[in-house]
Amino acid sequence: MIKKQIISVVVGAVILACFNSADAQQAGKIPRIGYLSLSAKPSSRDEAFVQGLRELGWIDGQTIQIEYRWAANKSENLAVLANELVALKVDLIAAAATPAVNAAKNSTKTIPIVMLSVADAVGSGFVASLAAPGGNITGTTNILPELAGKRLELLREIVPKLSRIAFLAYGPDPAHKLFVKQAQDAAQNFKIRFQPLVLGGVDEIEGAFPAMKKEGVGALIVQPLFPSVLGQGPRIAELAIKNRIPTISDGFQFAELGGLMFYGPDPLAVYRHSATFVDKILKGRKPADLPVEQPMKFDFIVNLKTAKQIGVTIPPDVLARASKIIK
Repeated sequence: MIKKQIISVVVGAVILACFNSADAQQAGKIPRIGYLSLSAKPSSRDEAFVQGLRELGWIDGQTIQIEYRWAANKSENLAVLANELVALKVDLIAAAATPAVNAAKNSTKTIPIVMLSVADAVGSGFVASLAAPGGNITGTTNILPELAGKRLELLREIVPKLSRIAFLAYGPDPAHKLFVKQAQDAAQNFKIRFQPLVLGGVDEIEGAFPAMKKEGVGALIVQPLFPSVLGQGPRIAELAIKNRIPTISDGFQFAELGGLMFYGPDPLAVYRHSATFVDKILKGRKPADLPVEQPMKFDFIVNLKTAKQIGVTIPPDVLARASKIIK
């Protein structure tokens, strides 16, 4: 009898130890999120997102694990990378820009997806509405296409006789049609001829400028994906200066990289704020119940050095409205 009691105690202790070990492993498990981007490498925007997570207590390698996937500026890579993250069974996917969100959306209907600054979440079909997303996607969306009229207005102020404008669009981005339409509508309102240049890849950028010059284009609006995600800001700015074409974009650091003007929300602030969606979802909230947010503050940056190089004079009243002037 005593022997049986001893055996029972030992068996019970072993079972209890197993349960404690399982609980310890479960308690030690940290959330794993996927980070999907069209870019070739990290930028200060991506760092701002990580900083936003850190401020909320989510530290990579300690309280969270981030699986990065970079598409090397090739949109055709995004589907494979998104499928990789789904196969890893990550707890959440943070997708930077519209093409990445589209790839993530096509890969999973169950894993939460947080949008980092897409062009138009509703128009792109990612959510049912901003107030009630309704699915597994939420995050931040910009109203950038709708600001085309403001950018065209600024270009007209510095080029009063502007009669033809071009729009440089990135064809592989599903949102490019929204940008083109908004810019075209704005041009029609101003009675300015409009020339869309839809490129299939970054290798077509240089060839687009002779076409603009041939058509007598007086100014150029650049889709934000080129400087923000594809890293083509310096190249486009250099070609525009060489061809003496005034430019404007809402792409990250476009004016700092040599473009004439930037008008749009601060991308760093948007990416940092997007981390709050990750925080809420990891704490139990559902994407369907988290309203999509839009930026409320916009920056206007003018590069006077570029203006001088292309022979354009920025009127004093335009400069007075700038939040930053690069000399």
